[in-house]
Amino acid sequence: MGELFGHLTFGADGWGDEIAAGLWLTVRLALVTLPFGLVIGFFIALAKNSEEPLLRTAANVYTTIFRGLPELLTLFIVYYGGQIALTQIVSFFYDGYVEVSGFVAGVIALGVVFSAFASEVFLGALRGIGPGQYEAGYALGLTRVKTLRLIIIPQLIRLALPGLSNLWMVLMKDTSLVSVIALDDLLRKTNIIVGVTKEPFFFYFIACMIYLTLSIISSIGITRINAWATRGEVNHP
Repeated sequence: MGELFGHLTFGADGWGDEIAAGLWLTVRLALVTLPFGLVIGFFIALAKNSEEPLLRTAANVYTTIFRGLPELLTLFIVYYGGQIALTQIVSFFYDGYVEVSGFVAGVIALGVVFSAFASEVFLGALRGIGPGQYEAGYALGLTRVKTLRLIIIPQLIRLALPGLSNLWMVLMKDTSLVSVIALDDLLRKTNIIVGVTKEPFFFYFIACMIYLTLSIISSIGITRINAWATRGEVNHP
């Protein structure tokens, strides 16, 4: 057992550096994807809640596609399709081949899937805010943008937080999919280490514990954010 744990040391004799590098890429990928997906999801929800039929239709098509496609297939389409599309565009100017960054492809693919599901959470939260809230803002002389920023969005965060918290946990696990496009995340690094050491159970167990630790840390953070978001609520017996 001591020899196995010796594999986790840092430096030339251990694999601690590789595991740490994979963990750092996994965390970065999730943290970059989150705001990207949240922003797109919010605007998709606004479109679905709009009175303009064209906007509603476009938003519904978007969510139907990216909620229906498997995340892995979406990743392949973005990674390989993006390279083909960019190469075709560049070919109008000069002969060359464009290689899409695996990290960027991962962010885009996971982000659009996340945004499709997040839009439904935002939409439910928007519909949970009564029209009187908008009318109150207009009565105070606030513009539509200020009403949205000062009155609607604070309530929206509180109502959407439970659903978004679940999506964040799913997103963190879905980052492991980028290993299939040779991005050196935690899972790919673990696969490489297993191939060299021939110790699959031990290193996959270590990867499981790392993902579980990330989930626990996220749960603690989500609990604190939820406490902050609901700090003004009064609990009636």
